[in-house]
Amino acid sequence: MSLLTVLAIAVGLAMDAFAVAVAVGTRLHPLTFRHYFRLSFHFGLFQALMPVIGWYLGTKVEHLIGSLDHWLAFALLVWIGGKMLFDAYRHKEHINVALADPTRKWSLVLLSIATSIDALAVGLSVALLQVSILMPSVVIGIVALAFTAIGLLCGHCLGARIGRRAEFVGGIILIVIGARILIAHLI
Repeated sequence: MSLLTVLAIAVGLAMDAFAVAVAVGTRLHPLTFRHYFRLSFHFGLFQALMPVIGWYLGTKVEHLIGSLDHWLAFALLVWIGGKMLFDAYRHKEHINVALADPTRKWSLVLLSIATSIDALAVGLSVALLQVSILMPSVVIGIVALAFTAIGLLCGHCLGARIGRRAEFVGGIILIVIGARILIAHLI
C-alpha cells in the first residue's frame, strides 16, 4: 500500500474527527492546551488503534462489525450531540465548566470511539489485502491528531462569534454526522 493511498485514507477517516472537533471547539471557552492535548491525543490514539484491532480480528467477525458499526457510531454521536443540545437549552452561567467539558471522562471516550469506528473497518480491509498495518495505523493516527487540533481551533473561533448558540450548533453538527454515517451505510 503506497504512502499516498494511506494518506488519502487517513484524511478521509480524519474528517469525522475534524467535524467533531469543530463542534467541541465551539463549546470550550477558554480553549486551553489541555483541551487540545486531550482531544487530539485521544482521537489520534483511537484512530491509530482501531485499524490494528480491525486488522487483528481479520475476516472472522467482518460481517458482524460491518452490520453494526454505523449504528454504534450513530448512537454515540446522537447521544453526545443530544446532551450538548440539552446543555445549551438549560445553559446557566453557574454550570461548572468541568462538568460540561466534552474533552473529559466518558464524553471523551465515547467521542473517540464514535469517530474511529470507520478505522476499524479499514483495518479489516487491510487484513484482507494481507498488508502490514503498522505504517497505515501510524499515519492514520497522526493525521487524525492534526485534523482534530485544527478542528478545535476552527470551532473555537466560530464559537466566539456566535456566542451561547455555539453549543447548540455543536450538538446539531454531531447529530448530523451520526445521521450521515448511518445513511451512508444503509444506502
